[in-house]
Amino acid sequence: MKPSKTLIPLQTASLIVGFAVWGILSSLIAFIQDGISLTPGQLSLVTAVPVVLGSILRIPFGPWTNKFGARNMFLISFIVLLIPVFFISRADSFADLIIGGLFLGVSGATFSVGVTSLPKYYPKEKHGLVNGIYGLGNLGSALSTFFAPVLATQIGWRSTVQVYLILLAVFIIANFLLGDRKEAKLKASLTEQIKGVYKNEKLWLLCFFYFITFGAFVAFTVFLPNHLVNNFGISKVDAGLRAAGFITLATFMRPVGGWLGDKLNPFTILLFVFTGLTTGGIILAFSPGILLFTIGCLLIGLCAGVGNGTIFKLVPLYFSKQSGITNGLISSLGGLGGFFPPLMLSMLYAVTGHYAIGFMALAMVSLCSILLVLYMHWQDRVKLAEKIVNTTSQAVLVTNAKGIIQNVNPAFTEITGYTAEESIGKTPGFLKSGKHDKAFYDVMWNQLKEKHAWSGNIWNRKSNGELYLQFLTINGIQNDTGETNYYVGVFSELNPAEIQSASLKVGLGTK
Repeated sequence: MKPSKTLIPLQTASLIVGFAVWGILSSLIAFIQDGISLTPGQLSLVTAVPVVLGSILRIPFGPWTNKFGARNMFLISFIVLLIPVFFISRADSFADLIIGGLFLGVSGATFSVGVTSLPKYYPKEKHGLVNGIYGLGNLGSALSTFFAPVLATQIGWRSTVQVYLILLAVFIIANFLLGDRKEAKLKASLTEQIKGVYKNEKLWLLCFFYFITFGAFVAFTVFLPNHLVNNFGISKVDAGLRAAGFITLATFMRPVGGWLGDKLNPFTILLFVFTGLTTGGIILAFSPGILLFTIGCLLIGLCAGVGNGTIFKLVPLYFSKQSGITNGLISSLGGLGGFFPPLMLSMLYAVTGHYAIGFMALAMVSLCSILLVLYMHWQDRVKLAEKIVNTTSQAVLVTNAKGIIQNVNPAFTEITGYTAEESIGKTPGFLKSGKHDKAFYDVMWNQLKEKHAWSGNIWNRKSNGELYLQFLTINGIQNDTGETNYYVGVFSELNPAEIQSASLKVGLGTK
């Protein structure tokens, strides 16, 4: 399926519009509260509530994109959004803002459309960059944060909200005319896809990572405009410009993160990301002046953007057959990651008079993420080693230092007839043929203790009682202090021709 030249630009531009609409309330809240009286708690709730439905709907939006195609999903979403946008422009109470803001969340759910659709058109080695480019749609939040306050000072916030109706109408037409009508469809049910992934720990680790990186992006997008006005006494337009700078940096770093994920080890990049978020959170926790506050925010924006791009590079590597539901779940958790922090910060401020504890919490969960990234990388290496062992044609058995079998591979069972359950916990002695005397085994173990390796021909017995000759290599696995913790034996059965040509009298010690 060859992509058209308009595919990425159209879907990215559609996401820009989606995020611009998603950020209406947070970008205009300083103007809205001049006309509608809101308590600090209500203000935080109004700016956070669009994240709720936007996050929850991301879960089905991925599979629905596989079923109906990106063109139809963008079309339907933008048509539906005409209603809450118009409703918000007529709002005159806290309840009106909550209702309109809740359904405004449909715009945030459109993120799942492109990250599910675009990888169908490109090879895996380009998925990080492609999803990163699509992630530039986050610029919609920056455009709203910057231009909406400027426009509101000229025509009022209600008329500014109605301008978004024009944007939605333009992109309804654009998707109708230019969207791909022939996109490959997948008909797996949502339930079947969930069953296929929900037990996979990698899914939940990626969800947690995105909860932090995208959650930080959304939370700061919502939190910054009002915080800058109230705590640093700068103008609404200046606050919008600074918040837009944060969003722009995070957004443009997203394709960089995807590209780096294509070229380098994604886990190394994530270590850098969470180290930066930890540092940024600590800086902000000390309630600095505007200069250090800006540095901390920019560091968080840079790392969050890189992390967002890198994480979606990992999704098709692990979940190519369940990309729809996986993208939906991960992006949903990311959206919810932006819902709770503004409310938590508001609550902490009401209790303590500052935001230090909230920012330190970001630093602590980022620090925990560093450990989880290391664990995930280690698990990958372990599973790769297991896969290599399990697919080799030679039999492998692993014992501890006392000679107790810890593991065997399928080739071991094929040659000896003994299953893993029958072998693990025993010593290799249960395989003895009786053709070798004690001196033979003493020589073997002395050589293992001195040189940590032994190889030679040895007779053993299969589970059916048949004797067979094998060529066996044993190596001791030492720890950092030089102590042998494990022994790994690798062997293959010799065929009759090999047995006949072997010098059985040399070093066999047969009776």
